[in-house]
Amino acid sequence: MNVYLVGGAVRDRLLNRPISDRDWVVVGSSGEDMIQAGYRPVGKDFPVFLHPQTHEEYALARTERKVAAGYAGFSFDAHANVTLQEDLQRRDLTINAMAEDQQGNLIDPYGGHADLQAGVLRHVSLAFTEDPVRILRTARFAARFDFQIAPETMTLMRTMVDNGEVNALVPERVWQELSRGLMEAHPARMIETLRACGALAILLPEVDALFGVPQRAEYHPEIDAGIHTLMTLNYAAQHQYTLTERYAALLHDVGKAKTPTTLLPRHHGHDLAGIELVKAVNTRWHVPKHCAQLALLVCAYHIRIHAVSQLRPATVLTILHKTDAWRRPDRFASLLRVCIADARGRLHKEKTDYPQQDHWLNLLLAARNIDTAMLASTISDPQQLATSIDQARLSSITPLQNAYRQHHSETH
Repeated sequence: MNVYLVGGAVRDRLLNRPISDRDWVVVGSSGEDMIQAGYRPVGKDFPVFLHPQTHEEYALARTERKVAAGYAGFSFDAHANVTLQEDLQRRDLTINAMAEDQQGNLIDPYGGHADLQAGVLRHVSLAFTEDPVRILRTARFAARFDFQIAPETMTLMRTMVDNGEVNALVPERVWQELSRGLMEAHPARMIETLRACGALAILLPEVDALFGVPQRAEYHPEIDAGIHTLMTLNYAAQHQYTLTERYAALLHDVGKAKTPTTLLPRHHGHDLAGIELVKAVNTRWHVPKHCAQLALLVCAYHIRIHAVSQLRPATVLTILHKTDAWRRPDRFASLLRVCIADARGRLHKEKTDYPQQDHWLNLLLAARNIDTAMLASTISDPQQLATSIDQARLSSITPLQNAYRQHHSETH
């Protein structure tokens, strides 16, 4: 039995990055040998075993053969005569196809170290085209390392898209890769990579449609609605936003592709125009509820959040109701954070003031501070109680809102 450290752990050590987990390949062994040595089998599709002490994954060296469309359409050969080089050859990118022996010697048959130093993502072999998930993985690694895609690899990715391989992806794998890519340091690079190979138009046509849509230059010096979306997403990443917030940032403006444009596009109503589009994305990729809900709220309300100085107190109260800010103040705070990313995700606007955040939080605090227990002790009818609570909340926010509107009109 020969054991080798493989994949991400080798890559990250060469990059001097933290190693979160280690994967091992075993050459010259069988499943029976592994079990007799105390390893516990866990793999369903191919032999993977957990080490009896460290619980790290040890996989038998294997080759694979494409037998059907999609991610699961492979048969595997994990016999003891499979070599390390054959196992590494089936991997996606050269930077992930390196190994170390037990003495720490680097084994790099496909030039992964050179590509790592050059900042290039390159496929190992033509087997890359057999697994559509590798398009998403390559885009995710571009988002992680900000590496360039080798031209020949981009060509293969475009061929896969043209051949319909992307259509065979299952929602769970798409969301897994998209969500991980959104949490990388440069998530816009994932979107750019998917767009460059044509996959974005299939996976997220709502986002793809934003590119080339003009915006009014006085508000958006970057002009292009797709570029603005990427800038908003990058701002969210630079400021350590959560996955829920980054996903909402990605979809916040999808309605702009559906609103009429002129030489001076106003995109009036793009907030409401985007709601059904966000719902479609949420459904298509089985997006978790917490992400789906915030994306809908941001799409529907970000324009009115920005324009709070123009709202009547009653409208403010309605927005706080419809966003369920009373019961979900943390989610409302996330909505405001995405609105900040939207405001600052513009060319030369990265440090613009956003007083709306503090004002909305003050409005919410004032409305939540009313004595609902006292009202409940004196009013027994539920409908009358709800009306009285609304009246009390409105009374508490009206002075704040009127003062804010007055200040805004005087300073503008």
